[in-house]
Amino acid sequence: MNNTQLNIPIINLASGDVDKIQNFLANLENIESYSVDLDSKVIHLSAKKLAKASSKVYEFLKQNNYKIDSVEKSFPVLNMTCASCASSSQANLKRQLGVVNAEVNYGNGIGKIEFIPTLTSPEKLKDSLIEVGYDLVIDEDKSKDEDLERYNKEGYQILKNNVLFSLVFGIPLFVIGMFFMNMPYANYIMWALSTPILFIFGQQFFVGALRQLKNKSANMDTLVALSTSVAYIFSMFNTLFPTYWHNKGLHAHPYFEAAGLIIVFVLIGKLLEERAKGNTTEAIKKLIGLQPKTVIVIKNDQHIETSIEDVQINDILLAKPGDKIAVDGIIIKGESFIDESSLTGEPIPVEKGINQNVFSGTINQNSVIQYKALKVGKETLLSQIIQSVKNAQGSKAPVQKTVDKIAGIFVPIVLIIAVLTFITWMILGTENAFTMALLSMITVLVIACPCALGLATPTAIMVGMGKGAEKGILIKNAESLEQAKKIDTIILDKTGTITQGKPKVQELIWIDESYQNILYHIEKNSTHPLAKSVVDFIGEQENNIELKVENISGKGLKSNYLNKNYYIGKTSWIDELNLTKDRKINEIIEQFSAKNYTISFFGNDEKVLGLIGISDAVKASSKEAIKLFHQKGIEVFMVTGDNEFSANAIAKEVEIDKIVANALPNDKLQIIKDLQQKGKIVAMVGDGINDSAALAQADVSIAMGNGSDIAIDVAQITIIGGDLTKIVHAINLSKQTVKTIHQNLFWAFIYNLIGIPIAAGILYPINGFLLNPMLAGAAMALSSVSVVTNSLSLKYKKI
Repeated sequence: MNNTQLNIPIINLASGDVDKIQNFLANLENIESYSVDLDSKVIHLSAKKLAKASSKVYEFLKQNNYKIDSVEKSFPVLNMTCASCASSSQANLKRQLGVVNAEVNYGNGIGKIEFIPTLTSPEKLKDSLIEVGYDLVIDEDKSKDEDLERYNKEGYQILKNNVLFSLVFGIPLFVIGMFFMNMPYANYIMWALSTPILFIFGQQFFVGALRQLKNKSANMDTLVALSTSVAYIFSMFNTLFPTYWHNKGLHAHPYFEAAGLIIVFVLIGKLLEERAKGNTTEAIKKLIGLQPKTVIVIKNDQHIETSIEDVQINDILLAKPGDKIAVDGIIIKGESFIDESSLTGEPIPVEKGINQNVFSGTINQNSVIQYKALKVGKETLLSQIIQSVKNAQGSKAPVQKTVDKIAGIFVPIVLIIAVLTFITWMILGTENAFTMALLSMITVLVIACPCALGLATPTAIMVGMGKGAEKGILIKNAESLEQAKKIDTIILDKTGTITQGKPKVQELIWIDESYQNILYHIEKNSTHPLAKSVVDFIGEQENNIELKVENISGKGLKSNYLNKNYYIGKTSWIDELNLTKDRKINEIIEQFSAKNYTISFFGNDEKVLGLIGISDAVKASSKEAIKLFHQKGIEVFMVTGDNEFSANAIAKEVEIDKIVANALPNDKLQIIKDLQQKGKIVAMVGDGINDSAALAQADVSIAMGNGSDIAIDVAQITIIGGDLTKIVHAINLSKQTVKTIHQNLFWAFIYNLIGIPIAAGILYPINGFLLNPMLAGAAMALSSVSVVTNSLSLKYKKI
């Protein structure tokens, strides 16, 4: 394909869109030709600066809700050493034809790339990064995560070895440079000690700097390599030609110890940083560790131990007490208590029996059970959670985008400041102006640290996301985590959010209990949504009878048994059928109504035989959660499609004073829009599917989920287990995470704002203080470690 031409496929292109898109393209700069093909749903584009033009087209299409036929994948990006590397690799990816968007996160080394498969491929993107000194892990087989972990471990071990060996040479270098400078051949000994530190144990900085130079860019490697090589070369010159400076009346002081120890301190800093960064992904490692490697499959009455990767849907699996549930399934034999705390954060085990769901990563506690596999591999709830957390940890908060821009220009600005520092010292300096100018320039290069800036946001986000996952709170992206703390209005759906979403028979009062078996079999043979709750309430009946059930629209069920008609339905149907309804029946109906039950009667052609009270019980956590919302000053609405009487009864029970009943999906959407126009930050809490329009409109969308019904892909935040109090925890987590980000950014900016001027020598005219380059190297290492350590402290804060 010509690199000046681009074909962009649009999934939802309609006839009315052609003129709109063409009008936009007509006003776009540098466009040579364009056309919109409605039949093939493709935009054809030709431009000299195609990457720049295409990025504007992608932005326009997304803003106008056109769906580009693209895929989004996450790949580990290798060989990054600082935030500038993330910025550089991200910019490189965005320049590739067919890349709609790219985000590279230095904190976890992951690149999230959206690309058009017909225009580019992971292989091409990998090649483009290799050209500029980075790499992309594009293997998608099951061993990818293991390979990456092995790569990271090997890299960490190499770094650890470099630190240890550099210290072996660095300690005597420091001792000679500080205390024995006048000993015989001191300069040559220091030269010999510093050389392997720079060019063997610290070669990564020089290799990285050369790659950056080749591609006309700069990063932290550039600063370290430039500062140490200048100090090293200056020291070599002074050692080999000491008379040059003596003839000018100056002392030829070597700085081998500064050059070597800068590398030592930076390596130590990188080691501590990598170790701390590894701790930020502990939550992911714990989740991955929940899935067993092997499982027992029952085939032909034989127990066969097999690899988890070989389990197929509908396989029958065995779980002994203490075993982890391997895949999502349904119990077909046995009863047991299941510890689901790994998924829901709830410590109390759940009792489960036949026909109840179990989920991968949970633990069978006290009895042997057999379960049929329903979801395996990437489809299990645990796998979805792991992927969700990975994606979330790789996403960028809005504040990070500003930081990325600063990191992208940080190194060039530091280089300019270093040169200006040198020039200023040469103009205003003393008789040792050149030496002091050189040392100050080196110190500026060393002390400047883009790493602290680059790590400030992603490390806090990663720890926050991981902590949320451990507590049963799945946060889809960094933006929603940052936004949650601003919530001042919450809209709650009723069914499945405030209530359990599972109607149950609360009371069944018999006028004549001898007909119980008939009621049971009518409901068992019915498809009515409430029938199962009646069947479950009555329990299995021994006398099996055959009968047909007829659904009478708007009224209920009708059946015939032994030439007699039986009816189950709304109480209003009683009068239509002219059934006997005495005072006792009226009293029961009044009692049930007061309790907000949905009331059904059971009768025959002559009389009412029994009354059934069904309700969707309020969750135990709902009242406490709403109380906590009010304490935080959050306005709470209950918006439901249910009738006003039922809505008022639930609202009264949980103490919500703002209710909208009989609400259609569009009504919920409009309510959110109206609140947003008043400046409210609105969170919508629903099931993630039926309330999709309202969820999409809300500033923060929250899905309440139980088990595999969880709507992970619908909402920004998903609460596993459906406990409303976890929304309070999510808000608290958001506040803590954002506070940590602000602390990190403050430290990173203040460090550089104070450190760089001091390194340049601003204090020298005042008190004669000039920062030693070695101390600058130690300070640079400390800045990154302190930021990551502060992020890790999030793990120990109560939410």
